[in-house]
Amino acid sequence: MAKMEVKTSLLDDMIGVGDMVLLEPLNEDSFINNLKKRFDHNEVYTYIGSVVISINPYRSLPIYTPEKVEEYRNRNFYELSPHIFALSDEAYRSLRDQDKDQCILITGESGAGKTEASKLVMSYVAAVCGKGAEVNQVKEQLLQSNPVLEAFGNAKTVRNDNSSRFGKYMDIEFDFKGDPLGGVISNYLLEKSRVVKQPRGERNFHIFYQILSGASEEFLCKLKLERDFSRYNYLGLDSARVNGVDDASNFRTVRNAMQIVGFMDHETQSVFEVVAAVLKLGNIEFKPESRANGLDESKIKDKNELKEICELTGIDQSVLERAFSFRTVEAKQEKVSTTLNVAQAYYARDALAKNLYSRLFSWLVTRINESIKAQTKVRKKVMGVLDIYGFEIFEDNSFEQFIINYCNEKLQQIFIELTLKEEQEEYIREGIEWTHIEYFNNAIICDLIENNQTGILAMLDEECLRPGTVTDDTFLEKLNQVCATHQHFESRMSKCSRFLNDTSLPHSCFRIQHYAGKVMYQVEGFVDKNNDLLYRDLSQAMWKANHSLIKALFPEGNPAKINLKRPPTAGSQFKASVATLMKNLQTKNPNYIRCIKPNDKKAAHIFNEALVCHQIRYLGLLENVRVRRAGYAFRQPYEPCLERYKMLCKQTWPHWRGPARAGVEVLFNELGIPEEEFSFGRSKIFIRNPRTLFKLEDLRKQRLEDLATLIEKIYRGWKCRTHFLLMKKCQIVIASWYRRYSQQKKYQKIKSSAITVQSYIRGWKARKLLRELKHLKRCNEAATVIAAYWHGTQARRELRRLKDEARNKHAIAVIWAFWLGHKVRREYRKFFRANAGRKIYEFTLQRLMQKYFLEMKNKMPSLSPIDKNWPARPYLFLDSTHKELKRIFHLWRCKKYRDQFTDQQKLIYEEKLEASELFKDKKALYPASVGQPFQGAYLEISENPKYKKLKDAVDEKIIIAEVVNKINRANGKAASRIFLLTKNNVLLADQKSGTIKSEVPLGDVTKVSMSSQNDGFFAVHLKEGSEAASKGDFLLSSDHLIEMATKLYRTTLSQTKQKLNIEISDEFLVQFKQDKVCVKFIQGSQKNGNIPTCKRKNNRLLEVAVP
Repeated sequence: MAKMEVKTSLLDDMIGVGDMVLLEPLNEDSFINNLKKRFDHNEVYTYIGSVVISINPYRSLPIYTPEKVEEYRNRNFYELSPHIFALSDEAYRSLRDQDKDQCILITGESGAGKTEASKLVMSYVAAVCGKGAEVNQVKEQLLQSNPVLEAFGNAKTVRNDNSSRFGKYMDIEFDFKGDPLGGVISNYLLEKSRVVKQPRGERNFHIFYQILSGASEEFLCKLKLERDFSRYNYLGLDSARVNGVDDASNFRTVRNAMQIVGFMDHETQSVFEVVAAVLKLGNIEFKPESRANGLDESKIKDKNELKEICELTGIDQSVLERAFSFRTVEAKQEKVSTTLNVAQAYYARDALAKNLYSRLFSWLVTRINESIKAQTKVRKKVMGVLDIYGFEIFEDNSFEQFIINYCNEKLQQIFIELTLKEEQEEYIREGIEWTHIEYFNNAIICDLIENNQTGILAMLDEECLRPGTVTDDTFLEKLNQVCATHQHFESRMSKCSRFLNDTSLPHSCFRIQHYAGKVMYQVEGFVDKNNDLLYRDLSQAMWKANHSLIKALFPEGNPAKINLKRPPTAGSQFKASVATLMKNLQTKNPNYIRCIKPNDKKAAHIFNEALVCHQIRYLGLLENVRVRRAGYAFRQPYEPCLERYKMLCKQTWPHWRGPARAGVEVLFNELGIPEEEFSFGRSKIFIRNPRTLFKLEDLRKQRLEDLATLIEKIYRGWKCRTHFLLMKKCQIVIASWYRRYSQQKKYQKIKSSAITVQSYIRGWKARKLLRELKHLKRCNEAATVIAAYWHGTQARRELRRLKDEARNKHAIAVIWAFWLGHKVRREYRKFFRANAGRKIYEFTLQRLMQKYFLEMKNKMPSLSPIDKNWPARPYLFLDSTHKELKRIFHLWRCKKYRDQFTDQQKLIYEEKLEASELFKDKKALYPASVGQPFQGAYLEISENPKYKKLKDAVDEKIIIAEVVNKINRANGKAASRIFLLTKNNVLLADQKSGTIKSEVPLGDVTKVSMSSQNDGFFAVHLKEGSEAASKGDFLLSSDHLIEMATKLYRTTLSQTKQKLNIEISDEFLVQFKQDKVCVKFIQGSQKNGNIPTCKRKNNRLLEVAVP
């Protein structure tokens, strides 16, 4: 379609027939051919009135974009091409504007695209409804519930890689504005038998494969799982991997969706633990063991799997093991315990796995409902979306297919009833006479299945409850007795088939003729699947689990609430659920989506007519069309009808001034359409036969061509006239401009001629005057030239005279100079030989000095001050010069090196120089300190929170911070202290607490004493009588003695302007309180290696042993 073309009806540019009600002729072949034609042109949606037929394209199509959503938003249902968005919009607008509760019923067989259709409906509604933080959160939770339910409820089958193995009905609740408030999900008949066994070519539920593929190794270890699929008996290996399905990515999507929906982390963990327990249950195997009474008893082969299951679920291993080996039957006051053989043990194991997974799924649905339910109590509008399994006919049909097909019979029944009801209500609303429509009523089939007395489900429940031996064969015999005369029931023994030669019907089967065709069911497993029994011992074992989720899943296991009443059967439960669903659907306005699978290969562009024909039959689509066409095939409001066909009548074209109905009446009378072909309603025109509509369309198409020709003719005439007028106007403008241009050129030519004549006259007059002036000028110049020549001749004569006179004088001067030179040379020759030796010596010496300096230039050492290299002296007489030059060069490069220092480096080197002057050749420890930089702050007081108290107490800049050992005055033992030197004080603080122990002003420090040996001991002498000297001097030990003494010396000099006395001696006196103690340093071997030790000998002597 062209980009600017606007589509106003599905009849525009229609491929095939967009609405099957208009199909002519109507039969099965034309129906299929129309679907195929549209499918080949990527038109996967077709209408039957308001019913949408959806064919699965098995590929992505560009028809679900946000632009498409806006295109179908607030548009009439029949205004655009058939689309699922049109039905979704119609349902949403009816709910929002007309306050009608809606339901969308999506049916079709597995692989037909029901799940995707439900997603599209929900995504469309989410896109067109209101915006806002709370609304967006509700929409996100509703949409994210799908991945969770799909992971736990969908599986890969031979027909569909993402087949829903449960029925889902979601009620989406809206407020009065049409904004979503929440939702409620109902699930029906999860195929739990798939947990323990899958047909060939199919998989178990997605979640098992997603956990093993996407969970981390750590998470798998917690769940006691391994990544290898082959380790688990419940997982079929022939289809474990599915092309195009990324289980690992899907697992991450599921976990994220669970978080968005509102699952807590511990809930998610509990769910996956239950899934892991189900997976490991399949690995439990049994072996027979004979008892003394002759009965067989089952025992677990390998108890390791059982142990891991019990660890996961918190169940006592002995309790679960006994539940797999014994069964307790209670009757009134009696309890009977019987052993289970191997077959019964396997049955109990599988029953537990199925029940555990089924109850987990129901819990998930309940938990999701708690999160997405509406929080307000206001009145709500409801839109229901039903995504339920379609009619199933397999080679082997069992109890599950019987239940599914029963549900589809009920849906077909309500579909026919609601469709006829809707048709009848529209006829009555429009005032059209209603005629009874003949159709097949499948109520007889529903009665055959659900009758409370003689129905198949009632017979099955009766057999399950009957005492004695009950088997599938006894159930079939009962069916043969009760249903033998029913026209839709067949078996080998029924009256309806007694005279049939149909050998394809085995003795263990029965056949029901459903509305969609005959289906043969095998009775094997009907009784067991309907019973759905879980031994009470297993329920009680599960209830005893320490796992909160598992305990909640089995409330009947509580011994305090033992109920001896038999639980309802699966059939009766499903029958009640279907009845509730039907009652719910009857209260809402229905909208139908019929999904069709085009082929069994899940491939695009393939249309299998036989397969599609089969689905058309069992979906009853042809019957649906006939019901719709039984009265009037097409109906349309008067306004759009008149707008579409008004060009067919001169009275209505181009504008009709009266009511739309009157215009349509005039139009149809003018066209001569027979009165029996149409009828006028209150707001719509009803057309009985599609041929009449197609005739109108053909007339409209022809008329549009005529109108297009007329418009083209008028346009061409207008275009030619406009072109002529434009050319005429242009000719007038061009002529006027040309005349103007011509006159301008003529004027310019005359003007140019006049100027030329004037210029020639002026030139002649100027040349005449010039000739006169030139003659006068030549006369004057001639006199001047003659005078100049005369003056030149006189000047040249005088110049020659003067030159001759000058040459004579120069010759005399030259002769006199030569004579004087000859006289001087003659006198000089007498003294030359006496002065020649001295001159040569001075010259030679000058040359040697020059050579020396040039060689020194090339042999100069590096600029490093510590470089001791210097070129050798070449000549002895240059010895003093050579030494002086070396001294000058060294001073110069030292200055160059010092000029590179920053202020901080200068300070460091000044401290190093000060340390050299104080300790060089005096203290044995000094040489080791030369290469160590003075850091000062060895403790990060400002950054370490441990010293926060100390930092707050000291408000001055810290020059040095170091841990020292303070020597105890009594016993000579050392204690760690923090030594701090500031601009004004020396402080000692406790290393652990940071508390200041002593604070000494620098003015009270008189002297620092230390030994000449390789140790770190030093004494700080305090001024007598000062407050700090009350306990005596300090005897300390430090690893950075040289730096601490140097900084203390410089800081004291800076603050007090007095030099601090540094005493270096192996014996010195220290004032301890009132006593003077001699500190003596001796050489000796140490037990602690190279660490000096201090020991108090007596009251007057303290010995320090230095290694």
